Amino acid sequence: MRRPDHQTQADVTAGAVLAPYLRDRAADFLRSLRLHRENSAPTDAGPRAAEEAAWALRRSARRIGGTLHTFRSALDPLWAEHLRTELAWLSGTLAREHAYADRLTRLLDALHGLPGAALPAARTETGTPPASPTSATATVAAGPAATTATTSTTATAAAEKERAVLGVGAARAGALLDRQLTLARTRAHSAALQALGSSRFHAVADAVALLASEVPLSAAAARPAGDLLGDPAGRAEQRLLGAVAALPPDETAEPYNDAHDAPWHQTRLLLRLHRYAHEVLRGAPDPVLAGPGRALDRHRDAAEAAAAAAAAARTPRIAPTTAYALGVLHADQRHEVEAARALFRQCWPYATAAAVRP
Repeated sequence: MRRPDHQTQADVTAGAVLAPYLRDRAADFLRSLRLHRENSAPTDAGPRAAEEAAWALRRSARRIGGTLHTFRSALDPLWAEHLRTELAWLSGTLAREHAYADRLTRLLDALHGLPGAALPAARTETGTPPASPTSATATVAAGPAATTATTSTTATAAAEKERAVLGVGAARAGALLDRQLTLARTRAHSAALQALGSSRFHAVADAVALLASEVPLSAAAARPAGDLLGDPAGRAEQRLLGAVAALPPDETAEPYNDAHDAPWHQTRLLLRLHRYAHEVLRGAPDPVLAGPGRALDRHRDAAEAAAAAAAAARTPRIAPTTAYALGVLHADQRHEVEAARALFRQCWPYATAAAVRP
């Protein structure tokens, strides 16, 4: 159902716009919860269906929580803040298992591409063995052509050796990452099951069930929607535009410095809040923000994968070839981070108008 837009909200109250949206999202949450319970049994289709239901559950929880945060002035403030906090806990708990699984798949796929990838030529001072006096004399006697051929052969041999080392290290690095991330995923799965069986979760589910039938609105919700909802939505948009404008320029970015990731992660969260506010007011997300949202998701995934590779490289007593492969993998993912940032800047629709938008 399409919500009233800014042109028609003068005739409707904030509660008339906000309450149906929250009830719909609460119904989505309860439907996803039922599907998750039905597909949690060990069957052929169970794991995949349960994963999809968990994703839908998180999706509904994020939208309810984001709406409670942005439009809390139209709601009972204590109730809204408490439920928002609990939904954030639930969404984060359910997301970890899926995140570890995706991270492992991403890193293993990247590792499989490393042995055949074109590697930079070995540097002479570290990768090229010194020539013996006999070979040096022969090279000088043969002239420039022989010198070029010898250099090319030596560089090729060094590159082949580096590829071989990387191949061995990649196999060991893959096994190490598989052990670490599978263990982390198993623990996250256990934590999710424990959370879904806890009294805390049942209290959240009960609160959402009540939300599906009755939304605790404040007295201010009787005001026109354009006034009470338009201002918070505008502030959410301005926070997003400000965060985008404050992102460090590409020319000052350091590809391997993960300290620069935080502003991008914050921008991703602000973009999500703006999209949810747009859903409430217009009935659907802003389509022009779909591309930037995917770019920021890609940025987050690559940054977390790079951090996982770096953490694995710090494992005590691993072989040098394993550490080397993990270092190459870390560099690969950090370059993916840079590519995601460039993609975001390319598809961000308000790059030139951010400073003048109302």
